[in-house]
Amino acid sequence: MQEQPVQERAVRARSAPSAAESGTPPAATRSGGRDRYLDLLRSVALVRVVTFHVLGWAWLTVVFPSMGVMFALAGSLMARSLNRPAWDVIRGRLRRLLPPMWAFAAAVVPVMFLLGWKPVKEEGIWWFLRLGCYLLPVGTPGYPEKNGSPGGFLELSWAEQAVGPLWYIRAYLWFVLASPLLLKAFRRMPWPTLLAPIGLTAVIGTGVVTVPGEAGEVLVDFAVFGSCWILGFAHHDGFLKRVPRYLAVSLAAFVMAFGLWWASGHLTEEGWNLDEIPLAQATWSFGFCAILLQYAPSWRRLPGRAARWEGPITLANNRAVTIYLWHNLLIMFTEVIIDQLWNVPVLGDRFGMYIGASYTALMLLLVWPLLALTIPVVGWIEDVAAKRRPRLWPDGARGRRRGRAAGAGSAPRSP
Repeated sequence: MQEQPVQERAVRARSAPSAAESGTPPAATRSGGRDRYLDLLRSVALVRVVTFHVLGWAWLTVVFPSMGVMFALAGSLMARSLNRPAWDVIRGRLRRLLPPMWAFAAAVVPVMFLLGWKPVKEEGIWWFLRLGCYLLPVGTPGYPEKNGSPGGFLELSWAEQAVGPLWYIRAYLWFVLASPLLLKAFRRMPWPTLLAPIGLTAVIGTGVVTVPGEAGEVLVDFAVFGSCWILGFAHHDGFLKRVPRYLAVSLAAFVMAFGLWWASGHLTEEGWNLDEIPLAQATWSFGFCAILLQYAPSWRRLPGRAARWEGPITLANNRAVTIYLWHNLLIMFTEVIIDQLWNVPVLGDRFGMYIGASYTALMLLLVWPLLALTIPVVGWIEDVAAKRRPRLWPDGARGRRRGRAAGAGSAPRSP
């Protein structure tokens, strides 16, 4: 995307018809290229997800609602892609999403069987449908509630923890399938479409109406994050720029305040973990994302000190699916590694107390090297799925070197 002066963008936003009215995206979006602001937000969201799953600090879901941000960013990119025929876009999204998930399932599901999972005996024929969700995640994939052994290499709940992140893949799939209709509805009736998921959450996410089974889980996830996804449409179409900033921020702050108020009266055993409070999650994430996208610049390059993180941010965005799918399993592996430290005579005898006191900090330190090892092992599947040349470490370093070399070659020579 080409960056435009703030004044020029503001004049165009006031004088030109909105994309929501005309049905076409703004010129900055049509021009193509990556928006590094969105890439930065996605990277922060991934780091926060991993950190939360290691430390378990409930307040992190308030400080940065990662899932809402990730759905909003995905919605913006989906709206951009839907300039092409809808079926081609959906097929392309599935092609990019499913192979990395199949690779994850191929590594995890056989281990469940090796450790004694007998799903046909436990669940009957219904199990075959749930197993199919590892191929096409329209529902919750099957897994054993208890697998492994207490104190063993894999604890009893390892399968549940490993498969846990697949709820996001399931929700993402449903949003992709619904996006052509949602985008048409948004461009015809922006505000009702934008706010309808929050209203649905108020009905089915608070117990007023209960939808049982997996259909209820799918519907609640769709409702909770639906407004964030549609906010992505609003960002892409330039709809948010038509709302005066002071008004947008004030309304978003009001919605966020309601979310915190609702959460304060519906705290669970996990305290302020908004993941467990649907209406609070929906409203807080919606307001948070609205402010982020209302202030969204259009960066072709990261500015200032943020440019130092160009490589990690590029890598995180090129391997976002890999990081998300594998991080929970790798967090469990950090525990296995740390537990072995007590078996080393010098470390166990002299520093055992310190190892125990800093256990979670060590987990957080170790998970990043493990992710760095996993990326070249399985991350290239994302490239194959996207019909790109496989890359082991796609941090953009080669492209930056070519850009610097081209810039140096085109610079005028001194006489």
